[in-house]
Amino acid sequence: MDDNLLIGSWINTVSPIVAEIMSAAEFDFLVVDAEHSAVDIYQTQLLFQAIKAGNPTCKPMVRLPGNAYAETKRYLDAGAIGVIAPLINTKEDALELLRSVKFPPLGERGVGYGRSHGYGFEFNEYMETANENIFVCVQIEHARAIENIDEIFSVAGIDAAMVGPYDLSASLGITSQFEHPSYLKALKTILEKCEEYGILPGIHVVQPSPDEVLSKIRQGYKMIGYSLDITMIGEACRQGLDQIRKGLGNDS
Repeated sequence: MDDNLLIGSWINTVSPIVAEIMSAAEFDFLVVDAEHSAVDIYQTQLLFQAIKAGNPTCKPMVRLPGNAYAETKRYLDAGAIGVIAPLINTKEDALELLRSVKFPPLGERGVGYGRSHGYGFEFNEYMETANENIFVCVQIEHARAIENIDEIFSVAGIDAAMVGPYDLSASLGITSQFEHPSYLKALKTILEKCEEYGILPGIHVVQPSPDEVLSKIRQGYKMIGYSLDITMIGEACRQGLDQIRKGLGNDS
């Protein structure tokens, strides 16, 4: 497998048990979704602990609820080793994200004890490496972001760009029409610009389809979000019940 390929998933259930199980399944990363779930910062920290318990090599990340300095630094102090920031549509948005994520002199992240620093016992080690090690991913999920993509990607410190398929297609007026020429053109632009700027191209495959993931990898995506916990649980329940009911129908 490509050493540069990352395959992860999303956590929306606010369940440390689910997070631990998914981590033990050996995803490269797991993203606690603070944008579209009911999770708060304290619950996020519990989920990060569960991820580490399930598999210490699985990277705990957070999809931020927005791009607010005060929130971003708290998720990092709780133990996120990476952030995915929604709706980064302008260079100014990207600069604000980096201001929140990086310690001085690269940014203005506040300094204080937390889980990320080993509650103070690993403070010096963390401070020496955090600016280099924190993974910064912007979400490209709006037509405005496509228009401003060169300015966004020119901001130093961006490691990856994640396509948000539903929001991007909605902003183009073609919600969930993933074969529409306008949507495909936008994806082509993102992939080309990621290669040009040395940024890891990512996309969220919402439905639990291994074939779709393989297709995206062949297209050049290097960071794949493979579905999310609530969708995978729901699909497994429905598929199992469908098979049971069909089997009962065949027995009658």
